[in-house]
Amino acid sequence: MKKLLLIVMDGLGEKPLSVLGDKTPLGKANTPNLDHLAKEGICGEISPFWFPSQGYPRSDTAHLGLFGYDPHEYYLNRGPYEATGIGVELKEGDIALRANFGTVDEDLKVVDRRAGRISETESLVKSLSEIKDIEGVEFLITKSWGHRAILVMRGDNLSSKIEDPDPHKIGLKVGDVKASEKEAEFTSHVLTEYLKKAHEILKNHPLNKKRKEDGELVANYLLLRGAGEMEKTPSFKERYGLNSACIAGGALYKGIARIVGMDLINVEGADGSANTNIKGKFQKAKEILNNEGEFKDKEYNFIFLHIKATDCLAEDGDYEGKKNFIERIDKEITPLFELQNSLIAITADHCTCCDLKRHCVGEVPLLISGDGKDSVENFSEKTCKEGGIGRIESLNFMKKFIELSKKI
Repeated sequence: MKKLLLIVMDGLGEKPLSVLGDKTPLGKANTPNLDHLAKEGICGEISPFWFPSQGYPRSDTAHLGLFGYDPHEYYLNRGPYEATGIGVELKEGDIALRANFGTVDEDLKVVDRRAGRISETESLVKSLSEIKDIEGVEFLITKSWGHRAILVMRGDNLSSKIEDPDPHKIGLKVGDVKASEKEAEFTSHVLTEYLKKAHEILKNHPLNKKRKEDGELVANYLLLRGAGEMEKTPSFKERYGLNSACIAGGALYKGIARIVGMDLINVEGADGSANTNIKGKFQKAKEILNNEGEFKDKEYNFIFLHIKATDCLAEDGDYEGKKNFIERIDKEITPLFELQNSLIAITADHCTCCDLKRHCVGEVPLLISGDGKDSVENFSEKTCKEGGIGRIESLNFMKKFIELSKKI
């Protein structure tokens, strides 16, 4: 059986843009190395998983789909993945929520959902950590990157069946937490009490008093969303018999990987930005799969390698930036040409459209290099449609990938 490397270029797929001569950023990009892999491999396209109620695919459920975990059965909501991704150790039954330090006015109407993109929140988190227990429920808050944090509720009779306390829009008022099902009424009650206490601490915090004096937005409210209950998810080892590892920068992707049992591999300078150490990620993947250096005695046979900036640039509407970043990926992918006894799959979790500045509906290109060839000679959304793999649902991708790895 060959070893497997799955490279996900987040938000890679896109519809053609008139400003690029009716080509996509991928189609317009100069990508000789990716084209070589496509020419020497087999191509197709994947239909990303998404819940129709979402309107378009989301990163969490789309990745679960790629990994072959049906979100109808395994989706925990965003909170547990983000929490796990920043290193929070959750216990079964914990309720995890994402949080923004935001700004509200005296009437509790949202002024800014990121408090002027505040980043130095350590002292705020420390003060909120003084709220330890409300009616037997323990509250644990942890700083995440920038203006974000993670809040965990731990105790009995808790439920994630609550509406987002974050109204998600400026000008709307935050209020009591609402239970979407009767079983969550106790959770909504204690969380409402927590938010009231947190607001009092934050609005009187010395940091916020200084920010107000300096004319900066104050971080006087915790805007919470994505409540999810931590439950055990079958690991990659249990599901596929694979020893798996993850190379990623973003907390969400690390969290999903950890929850499905992947080991996290650190790469210096690897984050979710356009300045991420792409070559370092590829080099590390090569070392792991070829059992080189520190991985000489470790037997990983599946690596998930995530690249975020293709998505971020598209969400900014930066089609030239997305094209240029794809070209940088192509330039720095060369360490993978030294892989031995491995299959490389390159695809995306979903499409992200520069003209819409958000995720959008559509198939994503797929190439698998290392076993067989078809007639495709370059890597793009258009050419992959004609590939030998055809169109497959994301939930069927891992099955197909593993089948190819077992061919002699």
